Amino acid sequence: MKIEYLNSPNYVTCHKRRHIQSVVIHYTGMRSLQSAVERLISKKYEVSSHYLISRTGKIIQLVKDNNIAWHAGISNWFNFKNLNKNSIGIELENKGHQYGYQNFSSKQIGQLIKILKILKKKYKIKNINITGHSDIAPNRKTDPGEKFPWKKLYKNDLAIWHSLDEKFINKFRLKKLINVNKKNMLKMIKNLGYTRVFKAGNLDKDFIKAFQRRHRQQLVNGIFDQECYLILNNLQNSFNS
Repeated sequence: MKIEYLNSPNYVTCHKRRHIQSVVIHYTGMRSLQSAVERLISKKYEVSSHYLISRTGKIIQLVKDNNIAWHAGISNWFNFKNLNKNSIGIELENKGHQYGYQNFSSKQIGQLIKILKILKKKYKIKNINITGHSDIAPNRKTDPGEKFPWKKLYKNDLAIWHSLDEKFINKFRLKKLINVNKKNMLKMIKNLGYTRVFKAGNLDKDFIKAFQRRHRQQLVNGIFDQECYLILNNLQNSFNS
């Protein structure tokens, strides 16, 4: 696997071996690859990632794995806070929701899978800790978004995904939840890594959209319906992967 190297100044040097426990996948959200590269190596913007993968499949390493890249920002996942310190950040070239959200290219995802397999084995990363930016910061971020192929990562043993028949669960879409134990539902949500999911006694809409972008990608509407609940319940079989 060919990797090009381009040093970003936006990182913290670790003199001891860093305990890497997770990977955070992003999209660049910029109009072009060049503009994304310029942003990631600019001292002005103070943002970076460890890797950047172009739509043509070119891989650029901007920060060494053992150094802390500035990619996650204010974030939470399980007991992790501000995930920069214990994660690897991977940016995928994509214009994002602001500039014309695209399907990710097959070459791009193919290269991502190769990198993830290496990182997972090297740092013993659990599938559940291979996350999207919106998973760890749902109130701020929407990337990598609902077009990101999580199911394909799951088929390569790199992510979690439900095992339900989609034609079956589609029948429960937009059907209102009834007689659901909120305490039990919160426990199931936390089992998947999400935190701070209730707002004023109800599920936070930003969390719901993050969950849908990850696990129910056909409809992201901020409404936690029966279909979402079935998926949540089924995913409990996967969270220890």
